Amino acid sequence: MYLGTRYFGCATMAVASIYEERQRSRRVRAVYCEQSVCEIVDHDAISNDDLLCLDVDILIPAALEGVITKENAAAIRAPYIVEVANGPVMSSADSVLEKNGTVVVPDVLANAGGVTVSYFESVQNLQGFKWTLEEVHSRLQAIMVTAFGEIWDLTTERKLSMRNAAFAIQRIGEAVEAHGTRDYFGN
Repeated sequence: MYLGTRYFGCATMAVASIYEERQRSRRVRAVYCEQSVCEIVDHDAISNDDLLCLDVDILIPAALEGVITKENAAAIRAPYIVEVANGPVMSSADSVLEKNGTVVVPDVLANAGGVTVSYFESVQNLQGFKWTLEEVHSRLQAIMVTAFGEIWDLTTERKLSMRNAAFAIQRIGEAVEAHGTRDYFGN
């Protein structure tokens, strides 16, 4: 169902009310303004814990850190988790998720696109370049596909979690920089 732009103002007010509730109570709860989209569309209210345990294809915790813990990890039914928030999966939950076959795309990879585009902006500003949106998307896609591929390959070759593979690649890169260029290691 298309709700159109009529509800944009209400949606904006809903975001503001959620932000205010977060500031007041340090928690995010179902707080909506009058005449919001949520009042117009039939829906069921569920708890945050129930939300994490829904039978979904991909779970994307995108708001708070530390929401998936050792205590609730066994109840996660999604086969894939993409960490969009910083650190939503506690390290104590990693082994439980891995045992259950859940693939976790770590925040360090999932959030790399934003960092990369910030770098692109810096390069453009310093060099006086002006890239089109298509150029930015093309460059970003090339970098992200390569990064995901390298991490996925290391994950499957060494039977690591994606998080451990991502950090292994980071440590390898740091070691290369500490000891010289890639040419140094190639000879």
